[in-house]
Amino acid sequence: MLNPYLHAALGEQHSAMLRADSAAARQARLARSGGRNRPVRLRDGSAVLINPVRRADAPLLAEGFERLSAKSRLTRFLSPKKQLSARELRYFTDIDHHDHEALGAISVEDGRGVGIARYVRDTEDPQAAEIAVTIVDEWQGRGLGTLLLTQLTKRARQEGICRFNALVADGNEPVLALLRRTSSELRPVRREPGAMFYHVIPLGEETAAADAEPAATACSPAA
Repeated sequence: MLNPYLHAALGEQHSAMLRADSAAARQARLARSGGRNRPVRLRDGSAVLINPVRRADAPLLAEGFERLSAKSRLTRFLSPKKQLSARELRYFTDIDHHDHEALGAISVEDGRGVGIARYVRDTEDPQAAEIAVTIVDEWQGRGLGTLLLTQLTKRARQEGICRFNALVADGNEPVLALLRRTSSELRPVRREPGAMFYHVIPLGEETAAADAEPAATACSPAA
């Protein structure tokens, strides 16, 4: 869970412009994926493409947010939320792919955004990062969250990140189950209003240094 307390909402005119642009953005992203990534089949047979999020994907993200239920928005942001602000969209899409990475999944069938996983590096511990995974409601339960978090873990290792932190809303059992499936250790650290903060050690941490690109920082044992 990342930055749950954010700023002003989009005006109606700006929100309408984003919705109008979303179809073009979907097609552009599918075209950009062509020949670079192969579709991945989920356990129900549906296919997705997974790519790093770019600034041009803001309309896709805004549209995906509109398809989240009130419950999903509450567990993601820890408060009721009607829409994403322009500032939030910039923060979520204009990223450096080193200290802040995000992987987005789009449906091959219709080009709509269906899920996203991101990390943001801890400024006090460069080998740690806070993570968040959000899946559009109708795509939950298909294994997409596990797929995204697994690929995000690989990207984190390439950038010298060995440990994750996660702020999980009370009662969010699907996310806890996801973390348990993809982690060798899940440890509660502190309670926050309506949520618990966890330290997460991704599976296969011992191979992080071997998997990393030459420029990456080797992982040291977790404190």
